[in-house]
Amino acid sequence: MNIAVAGAGAVGCYFGGRLAKTGYDVTFLARGGHLDAMQENGLRIKEEAEEYIIEGRFTDDIHDLSEADLVLFCVKSNDTKRMADALQPILKETAAVMTLQNGVENEEILEEVFGAARVLSAVTYVQSSVVSPGEIKQQGRVKLVIGSLSSQTDLSPIIDLLQEAGVDCGESSHIMSRKWNKLMWNATFNPLSAVSGARVGEILEDEQLYKTARKICEEVVEVGIHKGLPIDPETTISKIFSHAEFAKQHQTSMLQDRLSGKPMEVEAMCGYIKRQGEILGVETPANQSIYSVLNYMNQKLM
Repeated sequence: MNIAVAGAGAVGCYFGGRLAKTGYDVTFLARGGHLDAMQENGLRIKEEAEEYIIEGRFTDDIHDLSEADLVLFCVKSNDTKRMADALQPILKETAAVMTLQNGVENEEILEEVFGAARVLSAVTYVQSSVVSPGEIKQQGRVKLVIGSLSSQTDLSPIIDLLQEAGVDCGESSHIMSRKWNKLMWNATFNPLSAVSGARVGEILEDEQLYKTARKICEEVVEVGIHKGLPIDPETTISKIFSHAEFAKQHQTSMLQDRLSGKPMEVEAMCGYIKRQGEILGVETPANQSIYSVLNYMNQKLM
């Protein structure tokens, strides 16, 4: 199976690297200094138990993805529509597109471009970061839960190849509910960490940041309830914060983007909650405040 990584950042490089290490043909679509470093020295991946270098195919030419049977779609949510439109005329009609992105809106965009039968969604549990161009660091547990937007799709071949690559991978018939669970965690910690510069553990341990995170989480959960999700508020909030205890050293993806001077996924996180709150009649003042600050910061990067 030929595999392509569209958006070879921390997440795409990690999972693409695991597959390449297993022996699969993987093409990584990247850009800038990160691409230059990988083309010159390969992709270096540092895990807690091992370190290795991947000598894959690294490119900035989207046409090099044309023979892919599976695309790991890993661009930032801001770029979903642009990348999907660029890939659509290039990919084989049989190629599957699996999003490993944050948020719950990307699937709708990909379905419009590729059709439901070709789109897969994955909930990613991974703590990976680009520590320097061409070098990825991963710590803590790694797990993927994947599902299809079409009930007719057989996921077993993809689950098998990921498990062969040493990735704990399972299937969900309610993948968007699982994505919502991940969004509630991300929306609670990602935007606040990006504004404050704090890691997850620092948010938990600082009294004022913790109060703000709690308020953000309450709003996110309330929006989820109004969206029709079967959520018990206190149980859900308790679970979100208990899971955060296992990621105290984690530097969230939005904070990584801010520190790297890259646009942050504001719209996919607090922006989405704010907009859904307006549609559903749910007050989201904490999310609105965080959104306004991060949106302003993003504009300054443009």
